[in-house]
Amino acid sequence: MKIGNFQSQVCVCAASTNLICAKSRAEMEKKMKVYNVTDERFKKYGKIVKDIDFSGLVKALEESTPLPEGVAYVPGLDVLEALPVMRELEDKTFGEAAVQIGYCNGHNSMMNALEYHKSSEVNVMATDAILMLGREQDITEDFTYDTSLAEAFFVPKGTAVEIYATTLHYAPCGVDGEGFKVAIVLPKGTNLALDESHAGGEDGHLTAKNKWLLGHPKGGLPEKSPMGLVGENLKV
Repeated sequence: MKIGNFQSQVCVCAASTNLICAKSRAEMEKKMKVYNVTDERFKKYGKIVKDIDFSGLVKALEESTPLPEGVAYVPGLDVLEALPVMRELEDKTFGEAAVQIGYCNGHNSMMNALEYHKSSEVNVMATDAILMLGREQDITEDFTYDTSLAEAFFVPKGTAVEIYATTLHYAPCGVDGEGFKVAIVLPKGTNLALDESHAGGEDGHLTAKNKWLLGHPKGGLPEKSPMGLVGENLKV
């Protein structure tokens, strides 16, 4: 009896181990394939910015911004906006329009939501980072987006990318569990609080100035955030 009982326990343990292994494999399979930012697939989402020196901005991000356990976004930061690169970005990239330079720093591996602006956005990497991207053209008439259509791209430290206005994006992701620091350059006033209430259709997805959001039900967003992402809450 004792031997039989022991054998039963072994079988249960083995079955549990197999179940855990199967679950781990399934979780691994849900992770997105990550392409390099130099891949041809990236061209429909944006381009690498090559004619501006971002070394001073990268250094300022490294030395003057935090790296929280969660994700922190600041639309504009004086120490970043005082750099000469701000004027160069206004003149060369944004057509002499005023911009703001802030940051998005922290730890993240999930999609959680996607957003878009009616303008390009420049991201400057002070660490390696991964961007999950999609296309506004794939949003349906009822404002849903199938997350299986999104793609992920590795962007190395020191690289700057222009993300087109029609590109869906959200918080960057770290590489192999590491944190990320990314400068975010947008037209001045973007992502600030709204002055009016908005509801219905695309207008109902406006959650801040020049920011339209589609959340995932499992994305951990604030209450009453507009949803819209269908499918898995993807991870890298």
